[in-house]
Amino acid sequence: MFRLILILLLFAPLCSQAQTVCTLESREKLDGFLDQLSQNEYLEKSPNELNIEIGKWFLATPYVEKTLELPGTEKLVINTTGVDCTTFLETVVTLTRIAKSGSVSFDSFEKELENLRYRGGKNQGYSSRLHYFSDWIFDNQEKGIIEDVTSKVGGSPYPNAPTFMSENPQFYRQLSESKNLQAIKVDESKIAKRGYFYIPKEKIASLEKNIQSGDLIAITTSMPNLDIVHTGFAIEKNGRIHLLHASSKNMEVEISEKPLSDYLAGNKSQSGIIVARLKTP
Repeated sequence: MFRLILILLLFAPLCSQAQTVCTLESREKLDGFLDQLSQNEYLEKSPNELNIEIGKWFLATPYVEKTLELPGTEKLVINTTGVDCTTFLETVVTLTRIAKSGSVSFDSFEKELENLRYRGGKNQGYSSRLHYFSDWIFDNQEKGIIEDVTSKVGGSPYPNAPTFMSENPQFYRQLSESKNLQAIKVDESKIAKRGYFYIPKEKIASLEKNIQSGDLIAITTSMPNLDIVHTGFAIEKNGRIHLLHASSKNMEVEISEKPLSDYLAGNKSQSGIIVARLKTP
């Protein structure tokens, strides 16, 4: 009995909600970030400045995919030790937002991450997660968290009608459940009815002066059934806009060696970018 109680005490602090998963290693790393953000100097920085500063804390963090795909009911996964491009972006944005709000704690981080990751800000199961990043942009703009500034910085209309998930349910264990598959089809239909803009990759170099360091970058694709293939943050380096991102090629968080326009030019499936900007909480 004593051993059982000890085990419970050891793991109880890791999560404040039953639907949250956070390893001890991730919690320790996150607590270090939260301690750093507790310093008042961060309140004076803009959201874009914080995105860059906090994003750099993750440099060399290993790239790990599918960290959100756990068996059983949908859990809010907090992982600071291994990230993919989207979870890296979400974690940084969450830290930025709680720093700007002045409420820096594990509970605040947990609530804000859930707010970002799920439709309407609530984890109501697998289908409530914002799987398509164009849907993520739309939903978080509706919440007042970001602004899609793509049209303002010179973007062109982007035909966006993703159906990849519903057409390939074999790649998603949870889509073996018909209710989840049907919900995804409904979401895809809603996305197709919206108007999106993008900056074609051949125009990025001429328009990058309108992109701010710290802006959220979503890389679009020429694949007709998919919307976004990569995400990260714009970062200025030697007068050019580069990408601060979790790289699946180099398997870690890094700053792209090439400017963003050259980075996309070398990939045939990448067609352009959508640009979003954080609002101050």
